[in-house]
Amino acid sequence: MGLWDWTLKAYGQAGVPQACLTLQDEFGQNTSLLLWAVWAETEDPAVLARAADIARRWEALALTPVRAVRRALKPAFEGVADAAREDLREDVKAVELRCERVLMESLEPLGGKGGAHALAALEAASAAWGEPAPANALAALAAALS
Repeated sequence: MGLWDWTLKAYGQAGVPQACLTLQDEFGQNTSLLLWAVWAETEDPAVLARAADIARRWEALALTPVRAVRRALKPAFEGVADAAREDLREDVKAVELRCERVLMESLEPLGGKGGAHALAALEAASAAWGEPAPANALAALAAALS
């Protein structure tokens, strides 16, 4: 199964969306990188460094600005109809999802099935990203994915 299809299936599992949002919003992690590492079953430092570099640059260029616009559109805006603002927010949300998919499609060919268990892959990917997320937050995602 390809990475994107695997990700959609994984994201549908109970606990995965919340664990991903916690890792993203509270601990500054790139969830696309984390999910890719689990899918690829990798904890290879060289592969993870390459993937983290791509993810970091793509996040700065596309994900962060688009996410900021989506979040900015959440509250009411005087002079703009709520329905129009919400419709635009949904359009931006679709663009944000597309940005995540482009990143994952870029990461997919970097590695495959290295045999690492989910938690080991998450820990290695989190460390490659920068300041590692707390072990309990990574363990929550690993548990939700299993």
